Amino acid sequence: MNIFDVMKIPAYENAVLIAGKAGGEREVQHVNMMDAPDIADFLHKDELLVTTAYHLKDNPHQLSELIRQMAKRGCAGLGIKTKRYLEDIPKEIIDLADSHAFPIIELPEHIRLGDIVNATLSRILDMRSNELQQAIYAHKKFTNHIMSGKGLQSLLKKVSDLLHLPVLLLDQHAKMLSASHQISFETEKLKSTLHTVSGPFFTCFSSISNQKTYSVLPIYNHEKSCGYLLIPEMVQAADKGLILTIEQAANVISFELLKENALKQYSRRARNEFFSNFIERSFSSDDEIKNRAKEFKLRWDQKYMCIAGKLDRNDRSISFTENQLASDSVFEFLEGELSAFPFPPHLFIKGNVGILLIEDSWSEMHASVISFLEQFQTQVKTQFKRTLSFGISNICQKLIDVPDAFTEASDALQSGHLSRSTEFIQVYHAKDVPELLRLLPVEDLKKFYNSTLQSLAEKQQEDQSLLHTLSVYLETHCQISETAKRLYVHRNTVIYRLEKCEELLGKSLKDPETTMRLRLALRMQRLIS
Repeated sequence: MNIFDVMKIPAYENAVLIAGKAGGEREVQHVNMMDAPDIADFLHKDELLVTTAYHLKDNPHQLSELIRQMAKRGCAGLGIKTKRYLEDIPKEIIDLADSHAFPIIELPEHIRLGDIVNATLSRILDMRSNELQQAIYAHKKFTNHIMSGKGLQSLLKKVSDLLHLPVLLLDQHAKMLSASHQISFETEKLKSTLHTVSGPFFTCFSSISNQKTYSVLPIYNHEKSCGYLLIPEMVQAADKGLILTIEQAANVISFELLKENALKQYSRRARNEFFSNFIERSFSSDDEIKNRAKEFKLRWDQKYMCIAGKLDRNDRSISFTENQLASDSVFEFLEGELSAFPFPPHLFIKGNVGILLIEDSWSEMHASVISFLEQFQTQVKTQFKRTLSFGISNICQKLIDVPDAFTEASDALQSGHLSRSTEFIQVYHAKDVPELLRLLPVEDLKKFYNSTLQSLAEKQQEDQSLLHTLSVYLETHCQISETAKRLYVHRNTVIYRLEKCEELLGKSLKDPETTMRLRLALRMQRLIS
């Protein structure tokens, strides 16, 4: 109820709004009657004050200070009973009230202030009572609707009919879940604005790009935002009954989303448990795998590519639980984005790793897959302020080979993290000898090198030609003539040096096992140095 509504109450029949008409839309939540000199200190926002101005009769200049303080506090207005202690309201006071858009109501002398207060409070209580009854009715109606199993879209249609406006339900990432009407509506442009809306409060905002006004109410579950109820029109804040109806709809929608989320969590748990047992080869037979795979729409003879994704380490110190919750949020977001994936995807979660199984349809699929993953990395960085990396396997020919594909994807992911990279997309390739050796601890490399070439390494301090000759000899596949040619020495010199090597090593260079160890030790020497 605002000042204009107050003026329609019968008790105000002979009252006149003499100043501040521009503030006639000010909300009136309460009415007070007081004549104390420090009256402004006891007033609150949206409060209407009625007074006889007794405390101003000797100091009428204090009225201007009272108006300034009341306007600053957001009070609704001031009702002054004239012709008793204050003959009339000075023009400068009226001008001051007009400048602050602060309503002043002149009350006739014969009206009792008690009647004014009682009549105003009675009207406020009647309006609140009607709003409460309307909210209870709406809550029962919406609850019965949901309990009957008609779903969210039907509920939104009912809310839309009450408001005579279209209503949309968005998830926490501003993606549309359902709508009251079949309408084309892009919420991507509103995402940044919606994410600034905090707390379970009804809010209105305008978009400059399309010059439209929107009304939005965040929906919460467990004190966590789970979506938005969006109305692409302006709903007046003064229409309390309508806003209460929208809030009741949001409460019921919150319970319905909670129920749907519980069902999704059960389905995810079953799906992830199957995948975990599958890649750990816990099933007893191929038939068991086939039967279980059918439940999750996985085909036996289908080619698959495996993608493993994981959040990169955060420089900020966070606990294991916080990191796991962040991973869950990111992969839940990924699940919502999979509708745009270029190939049929299957999402599984194992610990803090998200796994995508992609049905392969042709060999040149990598480019479109990597493009999607790059876009998703950008979204995660923008929305979650974290970076995400992926490892991609080779294509496997059948479902039974997926555990090997998962190992390849995990190895590619681990390889990228070992090189201290972030926000990468690494495609698996078979490791060569240096890459395999880098995976071993340096201490183990040193021990193997010393046990194999220690005698030669010690001798090298006196004569560097022996180790160099042995290295070239092994590189030329044990060809003495080729070794001599590369070293620019006589063939007999090579034979002499090799015999000296055999003597120091105590092993024959004709033994394949010995030459293999020597090759590895020489490779390790480069890594150690």
